[in-house]
Amino acid sequence: QVQLVESGGGSVQPGGSLRLSCAVSRFALDYYAIGWFRQVPGKEREGVSCISGSPARPWYADSMKGRFTITRSNAKNTVYLQMNDLKSEDTAVYYCAAYAGCGQGVELYWGQGTQVTVSS
Repeated sequence: QVQLVESGGGSVQPGGSLRLSCAVSRFALDYYAIGWFRQVPGKEREGVSCISGSPARPWYADSMKGRFTITRSNAKNTVYLQMNDLKSEDTAVYYCAAYAGCGQGVELYWGQGTQVTVSS
């Protein structure tokens, strides 16, 4: 069955960095777009970044541009989200999901999420 498994979350101080991973099974990364969204209890889900299937073009939400970088390893079938200069408002559960394309809203598959906490 299709699985997306996130890892790499944790606690960091403001200004710190984390790299999230999304390991995908059962389909190749050029078949679907893989995106990251985040969720804070009581707030709306927020799209963070996405990388399209083929060609692999990145997309970022405005508040993440210049701080976050999305990449992928086709050999490892894994998508990465490098997060730098983290701020307290980046605290959330981060999920990766598969989409028909970046910006095409409905998640086809998604993972269980990984917690990111940014606090001094």
